[in-house]
Amino acid sequence: VQLQASGGGLVPPGSSLRLSCAASGGNFRMYGMGWFRQAPGKEREFISYIRRSGVGTYYADSVKGRFTISRDNAKNTVYLQMNSLKPEDTAVYYCASTLTVNMPTRTEDYLQWGQGTLVTVSS
Repeated sequence: VQLQASGGGLVPPGSSLRLSCAASGGNFRMYGMGWFRQAPGKEREFISYIRRSGVGTYYADSVKGRFTISRDNAKNTVYLQMNSLKPEDTAVYYCASTLTVNMPTRTEDYLQWGQGTLVTVSS
C-alpha cells in the first residue's frame, strides 16, 4: 500500500491541525496505522496507532489528550487531529502501515511510510 500524508502547515501555538494520510494500491483494511514525527536533529518518534478495525488506539504520553487518531476505511484514509499545538510539536509527521497488532511503537514494526508533512508551530 502506498501512503500520502498531507495537512501540515505553519500555525501559532494553541492552534489545531488535522493531518490526513491517504492509502492506495492495497487493502487498507488489513493494516494497522501509525503516526510518527521527526524533529530536526532528533530520531523519529512514535505518536499514535490505530487498529485496522478502528477500534483501539494508543498514544505517546507527549500527545495524549491533545491528539486524536481516527480512520475511515471506506475512504482508505487515516487522520490525526492535533489540538492545543505547542512549539515542541514542530516536526515532519509521517504515517505508516503495520501488520503488527501488539502495540507497535517502533519504526521497525512498520512496513510502508508516507513521505511526511511538515508541521511548524510558531508565533
